Amino acid sequence: MIKRLRIKFVCVIMAIVMVLLGCILGVVIHFTGQSMEMQSISMMRTIATTPFQQSIPGKPMDDEVRLPFFTVQISSRGELITVGGGYFDLTDREYLQQIVNLVLSADQESGELKEYDLRYLVAMSPVGLSIVFADTATEEATIRSMVYSCMFIFVAAMLVFLGISILLSRWAIKPVAAAWDQQRQFVADASHELKTPLAVIMANAELMQNEETPEEDKKKFSQNILSTTYQMRSLVENMLEMARVDNGTVKMNFVPLDMSELISNAVLSFQLLYEEKGMGLRYAIAEGISVDGSEQHLYQVMDVLLDNALKYSTPGSMVSVDLVSHGKTCVLSVASPGEPISKEDLKNIFKRFYRADKARAMNGSYGLGLAIAESVVTAHKGKIWARSENGCNSFFVQLPARPQ
Repeated sequence: MIKRLRIKFVCVIMAIVMVLLGCILGVVIHFTGQSMEMQSISMMRTIATTPFQQSIPGKPMDDEVRLPFFTVQISSRGELITVGGGYFDLTDREYLQQIVNLVLSADQESGELKEYDLRYLVAMSPVGLSIVFADTATEEATIRSMVYSCMFIFVAAMLVFLGISILLSRWAIKPVAAAWDQQRQFVADASHELKTPLAVIMANAELMQNEETPEEDKKKFSQNILSTTYQMRSLVENMLEMARVDNGTVKMNFVPLDMSELISNAVLSFQLLYEEKGMGLRYAIAEGISVDGSEQHLYQVMDVLLDNALKYSTPGSMVSVDLVSHGKTCVLSVASPGEPISKEDLKNIFKRFYRADKARAMNGSYGLGLAIAESVVTAHKGKIWARSENGCNSFFVQLPARPQ
């Protein structure tokens, strides 16, 4: 699909460039031809007003007289008198009579005799009727040369734009390719995550249907099915949440929030859970820090960070939560002792379905929490990152703060 999309992109770009470049070159050729014709007619009018001055030996030609020309004067007795014509052979009286007859029969002030490569202009002079003839072969040769040059420019430009459009298509399609790969990976990971709990449910259900299974074991299998179903529901809810974030259907109601109060409430809600596991929860929250954001979703971010610290910290350790003001931003940090996170894992930890510890796949964590947290923080124009040093794993969230 990506390859077809790139081909379509290149075809569209090349079609647009072809039409635009063709129109531009066509207009240039058209107006150049018109300009040369107007210059030729202007020259002929200059010659018609001063027919004899243009032929005086030693007299410089007028600046407007550039093309080969000659003038035919028709006397009152019908005689043909030629003026100029150094470029033409005017000794053929039959030829002169033919072109004069063609001009007089056309009954037009100006025009062209294409079969003779001549342009004419009829004017009255003091000595009678004058017909100025100018050569058009030079114009045609110039236009023809210009057409060939434009064709060469057109082909060369199309080849250049073809290369540019191919390179541009790679750059333009990158986000689409990344989204497509992400979607395929998401489906593959989701299928893999659902496969294991479904296999557990099927195995327990089959054992429950076995008549030889004791009733006590059937209760245990039923409990396993229920527990696994809860895990699957959690996974599906997280997947739906990610899908809504991707589609932009998650509506975040941004309002002024007391970030200090929000973090305090989140910490208090987890304190009992930490105590049950024999862990401590220390917090240092600066007062009066406010942000513009969605309370529900920012609370969800805090929930993900505290839940991860609860699951992956060293048993009996102390988890620290800090919120400080830093210029125009506020920084939240959740630090907990635990196994060091490798540099490779730090790069991938916010990817969907990624778990640094594969052995904890069935502890209720599916690798979606941090991905959801990152999407929420990004929507709030903030950033989230992790750091692992000196036996302590820390997660940081930076958000724009409201002016105090």
